[in-house]
Amino acid sequence: MSYTIHGVEHETDDQGYLLEPVFDDEAVRVIAAVEGIELTDAHWEVVNYLRNQYREHGHTPNFRAMLKGMAEIRPEVDSKYLYDLFPVGPAKQGPKVAALPQPLGKGGY
Repeated sequence: MSYTIHGVEHETDDQGYLLEPVFDDEAVRVIAAVEGIELTDAHWEVVNYLRNQYREHGHTPNFRAMLKGMAEIRPEVDSKYLYDLFPVGPAKQGPKVAALPQPLGKGGY
């Protein structure tokens, strides 16, 4: 599988995660469409958080750390909030939609 973004083909692993991060917002739109997610401002807030975490740490956070980090940005964020945005699992589907590689371990670190 691969995603075509601005005419460039980007390879994925067998689960549809990009092998290399793509920090172009069009990548997010393309992957979200494939995942059946209609992007809202709330989605973009999580995507930007995950991208920043990836840039700073080289990987995305696990669900617990993601929940804590997002709650610092937006106090009303809880598990339901994140699962409403990314029903397959915020720590797994979130990074995929953010155009990042597959999280490490079980839901990232």
